[in-house]
Parts: sequence; C-alpha cells; structure tokens
Amino acid sequence: MTATVKESKLYDCRDAFSATLVAMAAENNAIVAVCNDSVGSSKLDAFRDAYPQRLINVGIAEQTMIGVGAGLANGGKIPFVCGAACFLTGRALEQIKADVAYSNTNVKLVGISSGMAYGNLGPTHHSTEDFAWIRAIPNIAIVAPCDNIETAAAVAFAAEYEGPIFLRLSRTGVPQLLLDDHVFELGKANRLRDGNDATVIANGTLTHRAMAAAELLALKGISARILNMASVKPLDEEAIVCAAEETGAILTCEEHTILGGLGSAVAEIVTETCPVPMKRLGVPGIFPPTGSAEFLLDEFGMSPQGIADAAQQLLKRKA
Repeated sequence: MTATVKESKLYDCRDAFSATLVAMAAENNAIVAVCNDSVGSSKLDAFRDAYPQRLINVGIAEQTMIGVGAGLANGGKIPFVCGAACFLTGRALEQIKADVAYSNTNVKLVGISSGMAYGNLGPTHHSTEDFAWIRAIPNIAIVAPCDNIETAAAVAFAAEYEGPIFLRLSRTGVPQLLLDDHVFELGKANRLRDGNDATVIANGTLTHRAMAAAELLALKGISARILNMASVKPLDEEAIVCAAEETGAILTCEEHTILGGLGSAVAEIVTETCPVPMKRLGVPGIFPPTGSAEFLLDEFGMSPQGIADAAQQLLKRKA
C-alpha cells in the first residue's frame, strides 16, 4: 500500500501541475505551453513569467490550439496544451482525433477543471463525457490523478512519455493521499487500502471519498479494498482481475457519466475475465444541473456515506 493522509489540508492539483511544468522547463528547452485564453485558470502565470517566449495563447480557439500543439510537436517541441476540459475535448474533438491521435503526435493534453469543477456555471461547463470520447480514440493515454503528488508525478511522466496523453485535472481541493516520493506508472493502479469483502475503484476527486467510505464500512465490519485507478487508458487489468477474484464484488466511482468512463472500462474487463457483481457510481446518464462540485457529487450518491451505502447494497448481490 502507498497511501497516507497528510493532515486535512486540501490541495488544488493545478498548483502541482504548474510547479512541475516550470521546474521541468528549466531543464528542458523543448517544453512549451499552449492555452486558449486560460493562463489564469490553467495556472500558467508562473510559466508565462519565467518563459514568455514558450507560452502560446491562441485565444478562445480550441481547434486552433490543438493544431498549434500538433505543429509544435512535429517541430520537436513537447507541448502541454491546456484548457478547460469541457472545451478542450468537446470543441476540438475532431482535431484531437486527426491531428493528435491519428497522426500520433507527441502532444500532452491537459484538461483543467474537469468533471463538475465548474459546477456553478452549469451543464455547458461540466466535463462529464471526456473519459468516454477520448477513450474511444486510439493512441491516447488517459490519466486522472487523485492528489497533488500524483499530479506532479503524472506531469513528469507525460513529459518523458513519447506519444499523446490526456491529463484530466480538477480545481476542486483534495487531500494528499500518496507518499511524497510516489512515481507514476502508466497502466498501474495503486492499492491504497487492503480489503477482502469488496473492492472500490476510483480516481481523481473520488479517490479520497472512497477512502473515507472504507473507514465507514470498517465500522460495520466490512473490509473494502481501495484501488486508485488514475490510469484509465491503459487500465491495470491484472489489478482488476485480482480484485474480482479475491473480493468478489467491485464498485467504481467517477466524476463522469457512468456511460463509457472508468466504470464501463472496468466492466469490460470483469465481464470478459471474471464476472462478479458490479455497480458503477457516477452521473446517471443525464446533464448534471448547476451546483458546486461537492454538492453534485453528494447528490449523485458519491459522498463517503453514499459510496459506503452502495457498497453494502452490492454485497447483498454477492451473497
């Protein structure tokens, strides 16, 4: 296990992204940033101040932004293309497919304020479909870090990784779960808590809620295994099969629609290898309404108590 909860401080993962990018740029002149009039929300202020010639702000033109990023990659640069996840992936999906994935260019897509982090701006700004449509496109890896430590590690990994990758970052504060020296591995899950009765698989802003749910379940004598599945594509198939075989029930939690995201990806492996009772927690195939991310997660059954309740219902099916 590699989990630790460091006090009750909440971290904005964008800060870890920004600090890591600036530090890497000092060592590697090929690293550049591209954004869509989102210097502030992407936390690129420090990068702009340190390397003004290496930040390209295309304005509110996401399709152009992807094309510029692909061109920079073809010219030998390592572009981190940053923007609100809802617009980065939705508005520029054709360019992501053709200019980045089909061409297999070395572009790092950074979806900022993903999920329902822009909650008070409503359904137009929710990004609860990005796992699904990016997952369906070949060649692009997908990563949703659970805390500040994993964000920094994933950004460092992305810079060295040869090929397209989508980093899904939230602005919602989360506690630190992983050790300071954590090293990110694509396609590998982190077992944050051992358990034999059921497995909860989560990522991003849901991982710490899953950990809290495990504490509630422990009070009822239920032993829940917690897997942090930051790598959505590729998935850690070995960890999923092991969880199915050893715990006999799997609950997934994600700040995303239940259609085509983490839960669907896990279910594809489970049904083909070791069918066990499963439940997917997420947005139930609707446009999430206006409200804070915390409120909406709770409303969709993803409070720690909601996750614990869902796990207990799942265990009834296991019996």
